[in-house]
Amino acid sequence: MKLPLLPLLAAALFAPLVSSLFAAAGTDVKLTRADDRVRVEIGGQLFTEYVYRGASRPYLYPVNADEGRAIDRDFPMKETPGEDHDHKHHRALMFVHSDVNKIDFWNEGTSGTKFPKGDTVNDGIVEIKSGDVGILRVKNRWVSPAGKLIATDDTTLRFRGTADTRSLDYEVTIRAQPDAPLVLGDNKDGTMSIRIAQWMNAPRKDKGKDIPGAGTIVTAHGDRNSAAWGKRAPWCDYFAPKDGQTYGIAIFDHPQNLRHPTWWMAREYGLFAANPFGQKDFEPAAKHPAGKGDYTIPAGGTLTLRYR
Repeated sequence: MKLPLLPLLAAALFAPLVSSLFAAAGTDVKLTRADDRVRVEIGGQLFTEYVYRGASRPYLYPVNADEGRAIDRDFPMKETPGEDHDHKHHRALMFVHSDVNKIDFWNEGTSGTKFPKGDTVNDGIVEIKSGDVGILRVKNRWVSPAGKLIATDDTTLRFRGTADTRSLDYEVTIRAQPDAPLVLGDNKDGTMSIRIAQWMNAPRKDKGKDIPGAGTIVTAHGDRNSAAWGKRAPWCDYFAPKDGQTYGIAIFDHPQNLRHPTWWMAREYGLFAANPFGQKDFEPAAKHPAGKGDYTIPAGGTLTLRYR
């Protein structure tokens, strides 16, 4: 059975139809470690690589459909003719946030917030397992520009596939330092995100000009394209036709996640992200006071978020 859209990210409690498809037609997953990345192959074909060195945060790149077509943007990892070079911090698929104790882990350089820009640094590969489900467990340190340890995380990635679908379960447990609380600040820039291939972009306006696009954004509640930005929904999907097929990537928010259903930072130029920490930007009509969307992890405490 060929699904019309290719789901890549979702809650562990997923639609029974897709769950039964994975169970009935699973494809072997092979993980191979290199010096700076872990390669993930499904059915003998490259799905993605978890790159954990060489940038200010770990990220997954490329992100390929079942027959090998990339559905993420190459920039800034690779120069591809015709691609836009905006937002150099949009490194394919990543989990980062823009205000963590007033350190910005989302933007890079002088872009974005006025906060100092931090680094998410790999602190070890805990487990690599191939099989029907590929498993990668890692540890990371969240570090300020001055070298101060802001937080740590334990991240688990689970990879699955069939003949024509690919799936990634992304689970991250953020841990505050034992002597200080950790405040995840109310800001739209974040958090579980992907920058899609430019051919998938939706139509949009840029500086008053109409920019064509073949893609469509749609949420679980039917909000489309620009109407999806800042809305809450259990999932958001981005899809587009290419060479006679329709390709799509959906992010699903786990029902037990903080503030489920999450808000969507969905842009027609190709970024979309689940962000439970951007309330003041996503709901400006409600005139929320600054910081209403902050979330504080107590000293030594944790917060776990899960997506597919």
